[in-house]
Amino acid sequence: MTSIAEGGPNSLQALEAQYGPNYRWLVITAAITGTFGQVLSSTTINVAIPEIMGTFGLGHDQAQWLATGFLAATTVCMLLAAWFTERFGFRATFIGAIVACEIGGFMGGFAPNEDVLIVARCLQGAASGIIQPMTMLLVFQVFPADRRGSAMGVFAIGTVLAPALGPTLAGMLMDQLSWRFVFFMATPFDFIGLLMAMVFIPGKLAATHRRFDWAGTILITLGVALLLVALSRGQRDGWLADNVLVYFLAASGVLVVFVAWQLHVAQPLINLRIFLNGRFAAAAFVSFVIGVALFGSTYLIPLFVQEVQGLTPTDAGLLLLPAGLAIGLSFPITGRLADLWPPYVLIYIGLGLSALSCLLLAGADANTGFWTLVLWTIFGRLGFAFIFPALGIGSLKVLPLHFLAQGSGIINFTRQLGGAFGVNLLASALIARSAFHAEGFTADQTADNQTMMELARQLQHLFARLGTPDIQQFPAAMQYIGRMIGAQANLLGYQDGFMILGITGIVAMVPAMLMITRPRRKVT
Repeated sequence: MTSIAEGGPNSLQALEAQYGPNYRWLVITAAITGTFGQVLSSTTINVAIPEIMGTFGLGHDQAQWLATGFLAATTVCMLLAAWFTERFGFRATFIGAIVACEIGGFMGGFAPNEDVLIVARCLQGAASGIIQPMTMLLVFQVFPADRRGSAMGVFAIGTVLAPALGPTLAGMLMDQLSWRFVFFMATPFDFIGLLMAMVFIPGKLAATHRRFDWAGTILITLGVALLLVALSRGQRDGWLADNVLVYFLAASGVLVVFVAWQLHVAQPLINLRIFLNGRFAAAAFVSFVIGVALFGSTYLIPLFVQEVQGLTPTDAGLLLLPAGLAIGLSFPITGRLADLWPPYVLIYIGLGLSALSCLLLAGADANTGFWTLVLWTIFGRLGFAFIFPALGIGSLKVLPLHFLAQGSGIINFTRQLGGAFGVNLLASALIARSAFHAEGFTADQTADNQTMMELARQLQHLFARLGTPDIQQFPAAMQYIGRMIGAQANLLGYQDGFMILGITGIVAMVPAMLMITRPRRKVT
């Protein structure tokens, strides 16, 4: 196939000559449109989880796989993006990813059970994992060094604005139609992105014959899957249960073998030497934490306002809409700042805003005002607007040219890996902390607790006035008290979840300091 460098009809030079000086922005528009549809699929499901749980009779430990399965598939496939781009070119890879996402969407929309639903989510996640790092690499190919920050700021609209706006659109669809229609939301964007890709996206970078690391792909997929299953099962079966320990040991063994294989094979899936660059390694860790915060908060907020505050899916989505608009307006500005300021400055500002948002949400309860929650959510999304362009520029500019594709894939990989583990652990933490608080409340509800007994008597009188038979009044009162305890314990569980996210953002400021100084060793 003719390469871009050779000046063929699908080359960058030929397309620039055909469409003029604004061609670069046509490429970014095509990339944003396609990426928007892919990323839109990542978080729209969060608003629908309560209804899906009711439809199929799922618990939190099972329902979280709708988000975790997507993120896990995205995580693994991000490592494959570089090979697909080199082997098939930008255009073919972009189109293939969009088609795969649409197939997954139709599978999910017509899913007869939760197993098919999870498979559909994994397929959508795989498509998203291919397209995100590929488009990030495309930005670096078509824009000069002094304009990449601005381009990354514009491109980041598709990767962060979509998760912010998705829940709003999903909530409206659910209230008017059904949760199944949420799976078709990306179709218009995918269709437009597909048409634009056929015209504006260039072909291959250059002829390449790099072998695909099948063994590495299988090992990393198996290792991540086993680890996520272990974390999920740990909450249900107990962290010291035999099957959970087996999963942990198996995951550890597989991941150790994966590292050994990557160091041994001539053409690895991940060239681990890239982590010898200190600033890149720090950026990868910060990217992991950002994934935890972004996808974790996007998972918790819609559930919190529906389960604790009793809002409708539409209201839950609308709560995130102002934050989405704020981040959309901020990205061009923060992208330009990424060209002018050191990356670590913007990253520190972003981590501070993200941590502040989560710590404020940790104090929310059933009576917290709608617009107060909106404001606190905006703080967090503005933080991501500062982080994304700076992290993309700061992580890749320290690498030599031949490591750009690997670096792009790894940064996106670590962010999605953080999201997968973050959602999984937050779902487990929500169950564990809610049960902990419920146990503590229940232990105090004895006959010696005068406050509880007085409340029970008042409830008995209320049930008596409502015509409840005498023999049922006390059990009904105790059942109502139990529901109050459950609701309060659930609230405290959510508050603990937001607190975990806030502390995580603060902790991430420590490795972010490594991005200030030059690495001692360079990748060669």
